[in-house]
Amino acid sequence: MDFSSQESIKEVTCPICQELLREPMSLDCGHSFCEECITAYSESGSPQDLECCCPVCQSRYQPWNLQFNWQLAERVNKFRDVDMNSHQPRKSDLFEHHVENDQISYKEEEEAFSGLCVQEQQGHQMSPKEEVVKECQEKLQEALNKLTPEQQEAEQLEADINEERATWMYRMQTQRERIVQGFEEMRDILDKEEQRELQKLEEDEMNVLHDLTAAVDQVVQQKQYLSELVSDLQYYMSESSVDTLQGVINVLTRSKIWTLKKPKIIPKKLKSAFQVPDLNGMLQKFKELTEIQSYWVDLMLNPLNNLSNVAVSSDQRQVTFGQYSMFSNVYPCNFSAFDVLGSRNFFSGKYYWEVDVSGKIAWILGVYSTPSNLNRKKSSGFVFNPNVNYSNAYSRFRPENGFWVIGLQNESEYTAFEDSPTSDPKVLTLYMAVPPHRVGVFLDFEAGTVSFFNVTNQGSLIYKFSKCHFSQTAYPYFNPWNCPVPMTLCPPGS
Repeated sequence: MDFSSQESIKEVTCPICQELLREPMSLDCGHSFCEECITAYSESGSPQDLECCCPVCQSRYQPWNLQFNWQLAERVNKFRDVDMNSHQPRKSDLFEHHVENDQISYKEEEEAFSGLCVQEQQGHQMSPKEEVVKECQEKLQEALNKLTPEQQEAEQLEADINEERATWMYRMQTQRERIVQGFEEMRDILDKEEQRELQKLEEDEMNVLHDLTAAVDQVVQQKQYLSELVSDLQYYMSESSVDTLQGVINVLTRSKIWTLKKPKIIPKKLKSAFQVPDLNGMLQKFKELTEIQSYWVDLMLNPLNNLSNVAVSSDQRQVTFGQYSMFSNVYPCNFSAFDVLGSRNFFSGKYYWEVDVSGKIAWILGVYSTPSNLNRKKSSGFVFNPNVNYSNAYSRFRPENGFWVIGLQNESEYTAFEDSPTSDPKVLTLYMAVPPHRVGVFLDFEAGTVSFFNVTNQGSLIYKFSKCHFSQTAYPYFNPWNCPVPMTLCPPGS
């Protein structure tokens, strides 16, 4: 090692520990030490001493005034890297040593290169250099054969993971959208419930204020009349004479028949006390309706007579009373001029659809299935004419005749039609806390049930037909009745 190399080593060596500098710290005098070494050296002095002496030149320094030497630290790192590389053998050196002298014995080469050389093959003697190259090529090919399938497997794993990641991202996004939509629908339900309660309160307020105003007016009138009567009595008391006898008799008569009429008593309590909505019940109804809506089917409308008294829109989703329709009758039964069936017939399974009846004062809807024991002479020929006063225009709407329906009559009378021992159906009055603007119909063919839901009122159940005996086919049934407001079949998810 030459003198310059020794000086370079000395510059990067700590004078205290005689090792390569670690975190070099420099003093004012220019000497540098390991941070750990100079700190320990400084702390070894007396605690009362504010200054210490440099271990090399004895120059005084302040322990808190040490400076980190970035340039020296960089030189130490470079020196350390060079020192480590100098101890590692290079591959080229091995090959140069192996081939620098072709006269080295085969045994010596085998020991030097740990079996890299191979035996003579097929009578051809290879040079040591060729043998080494061939052996290396074989080793490389062996390693390549091993790693290539693993590389392909790694690429496939990456593709699978990316695909799984994309799938999970899609699932998460779908779930996120469902959560947002669910809470938006719940907030909408709560908003409608709030508006309904506020509207009821406003109606109560208007009624009470009207009664109170009328009561005040009545009391004011009586008070004015009573004031005049008292004034007359006081006058005749001071002016009593024969000349005023007639006036006295008159005022006494008025006083005798006078009675204070008290106004109508106003209740001190509100007519409709607010109660916090049953959130659990609301959420349960919402959950049930959401599950049922998963069976929502896309339907069209089709009138049943060539000259029906109904008009179906071009998209076959809206039916209106009062006009003729030229749709052909594709069904085998003779229906009334108002009957409309859905475009699909059902043989099994579960199905759901919704009908918008906003603004209508009369309608009928539900499910129709041709009964096996239908007395066609009795019921099939029935055609309702709104200009004729029938004893019961609803006599055919009963399960016995294949109808599982509910309806609205006279603007506010909601009814369901069940079988009865008589020729007329059993009409059940349905109470609606909230008039439905949209009605949901759910058909469960195997269970034999037809259920109706008030979608306007949080999906509450209106009525449910049980033990229904359908024939081979069931159809959605619609009847706009003699109301000119249209009945609209809602598309799925609307």
